[in-house]
Amino acid sequence: MKKIFAFIMALTLITMVFSGCGRSQKVVNVYNWGDYINEELLDDFEKETGIKVVYDMFATNEDMWAKFTQGNTDYDVIFPSEYIIEKMIREDRIAELELSKLPNIKNIDPAFSNLEFDPGYQYSVPYFWGSVGIIYNKNMVDEVIDSWSVLWDEKYAQQILMMDSQRDSLMVALKLLGYSMNTKNEAELEEAKALLIKQKPLVLAYVGDNVKDLMKQGEAAMAVCWSGEAYAIMQESDDFAYIVPKEGTNYWFDNIVIAKNAPHKEEAYQFINFLLRGDVGKKNTDYIFYGTPNMATYELLDDDSKEILGRFPFEELQKNSEIFKDPQEFIHKYNQIWTEFKIAQ
Repeated sequence: MKKIFAFIMALTLITMVFSGCGRSQKVVNVYNWGDYINEELLDDFEKETGIKVVYDMFATNEDMWAKFTQGNTDYDVIFPSEYIIEKMIREDRIAELELSKLPNIKNIDPAFSNLEFDPGYQYSVPYFWGSVGIIYNKNMVDEVIDSWSVLWDEKYAQQILMMDSQRDSLMVALKLLGYSMNTKNEAELEEAKALLIKQKPLVLAYVGDNVKDLMKQGEAAMAVCWSGEAYAIMQESDDFAYIVPKEGTNYWFDNIVIAKNAPHKEEAYQFINFLLRGDVGKKNTDYIFYGTPNMATYELLDDDSKEILGRFPFEELQKNSEIFKDPQEFIHKYNQIWTEFKIAQ
């Protein structure tokens, strides 16, 4: 009897071990821009929910799109910009949101509920917003800067940083020429390409997330960058200033979406709703330092941060600036122009 009892206990133990091994931990697969979240929040979310965050990063919208559309990815939550969201909706690549599963959507400023690329949060939830402009070192620049044209001033040769981003760099040239950054006029794009090629000898480097380090180290006098990068630098030193040129710029929105074929949709909703919490948003905004669409988060910020970031200046930005739109089939021309610029000597 003792042997039989021992056998049954051993069999039970083995069954428990193997059944335990069969229960995989819940996960959510997240695809975000580089250095675009306070990564402590990933641990916080996992501790609160038991859901493991598998985190991957991209450098540009175009890089994200290329990998996402390969068809062998299993991303659940993605952080694209407005013109890519427009494309994702048109190609039926993202899920229509069930807002009842996102109760913290109430924290989002109503000004963000009618953005033309996705009115009513049908497919996306606002994450951060901002502009593209010029940050400059006041110790290296002794003039008032108010135009993109300073990026072609030969006295700043090898002291200029440009963005290694197709739409953003072309935007700078198009705006300086007086054209729309969403142009579908081939002659205008050719002019923009020629202008960027002419600028090449003056440019120290074409950069991405490393712009902050290069500017803080005094490697360059000025850089084209996103507003949040500039504000983060300005927080650390009074030597820097940021301007949006008079010709206008791109004011942008990065939103959160769920992939149409996401394997972990419920976990995706939990992750997004977590990010929409006021206290979570504050921890994230203090690190990212871009404009927050979250009213609950904004109220928790310190006065200095509120002053720098401001509320949503929609009317001010609309005067000369634009939101990127998806060029649809014309994207091949943008790709061609960018490739020709990159290889030009």
